[in-house]
Amino acid sequence: MTDNTALPATRRRVLQGALAAGSVLAMPAIRASAATRTIKIGFVSPKTGPIAAFAAADDFILKGVRDALKNGVTVNGKVYPVEILPRDSQSNTSRAAEVAQQLILQDKVDLLLASSSADTTNPVADQAEVNNTPCITTDTPWQAHFFGRGGNPAKGFDWTYHFFWGAEEIVKSFTGMWNAIETNKVLGCVWSNDADGVALSNAEHGLPPAYAASGFKVVGTGLFTPLSNDFSAQIAKLKEAKAEIVTGVFLPPDFATFWAQCGQQGYKPKAMTVMKALLFPSALEALGDRGAGLSTEVWWSPNHPFKSGLTGQSAGELCAAYMAESKKQWTQPIGFKHAVLEVAIDVLKRTRDIDDPASIRDAIAATEYQSIVGPVSWKKGPVKNVSLTPLSGGQWVKGTQFKYDLKVVNNDVFPAIPVGAKFEPLT
Repeated sequence: MTDNTALPATRRRVLQGALAAGSVLAMPAIRASAATRTIKIGFVSPKTGPIAAFAAADDFILKGVRDALKNGVTVNGKVYPVEILPRDSQSNTSRAAEVAQQLILQDKVDLLLASSSADTTNPVADQAEVNNTPCITTDTPWQAHFFGRGGNPAKGFDWTYHFFWGAEEIVKSFTGMWNAIETNKVLGCVWSNDADGVALSNAEHGLPPAYAASGFKVVGTGLFTPLSNDFSAQIAKLKEAKAEIVTGVFLPPDFATFWAQCGQQGYKPKAMTVMKALLFPSALEALGDRGAGLSTEVWWSPNHPFKSGLTGQSAGELCAAYMAESKKQWTQPIGFKHAVLEVAIDVLKRTRDIDDPASIRDAIAATEYQSIVGPVSWKKGPVKNVSLTPLSGGQWVKGTQFKYDLKVVNNDVFPAIPVGAKFEPLT
């Protein structure tokens, strides 16, 4: 090796300059290079229509994620700009399928995302499956999504992956709440005739057989047509059976009609635990003073012990940011809207060939990710293409800052989620 210190000063300066120039020229080889195209992500959600409450925080979430991606995303050594293309399903299955097809065939998205009930996720995922497009969905109980699409546990799907909780988690959370109070254990079930209601009321792999196995006498009232204006027949069956507990699936407007008619017809159960309709503060406020004591599932809350792998925000910090910006109460879908996007970004970062859909699909299947809603992994789901997330049971109580607050009252599924109150019977 040459000892530069022994050379004349002029020659040393020439050599040092040459070495410096060489190091500058070599730097691009160890830095990510700029890519020549944009990665496109389709994002389907019900911004309008009967289930628009699921999408109330979409604009807030998209803004935050876009800010986090302002410098692009590095895929296999290249930095790509990312464009997120939101589309409104209008709370309609046909429209969800239509916009999904447009995103795939016209916008040429690299990855398709959808959330907010089976009315959205199922038709979007079906379009992705038909068109060999990588797809990630959430916000639908997994049985409603998987079996609602005709899924075969022995085979699964090729292109579509889903993360959320399922019937087992609902049964454990709900029965845990009901067993905390004195009842006759007669459980009345009221189901909407839509993708969620049909799948969850299924006599084989739905909720009724699991409730029965947990020691409850299950009374069915049949399927009702969404946006109904008369629940007299269902209420009559519940009264005749002396059902002291009621559960089921409703759209928010349907539950408002049903609950008002329960009061008008003198039906007073000790527990009313409803999926879907009672998730949102706006739905409770629409009930006036008759919202206190109603109960539902809690997918996510400010007290959930998780943080975003994309922004580093905790669940509490994300909720606080939303409320500060919107001046509105936090809602459960906030966490899962953020999670489906952060999982998507993690998938893209691990993709070997961004121009090969199968490579993106394989990166989805290999996911082991800690998100703001908990761990996501498709290596150990109940069936192929499904990853389970934590669930707890919650009850609405009179609020302080807002009209009602949702308190976690059962954490049997995931004990790390703190309980905030004791489950109480309706008064």
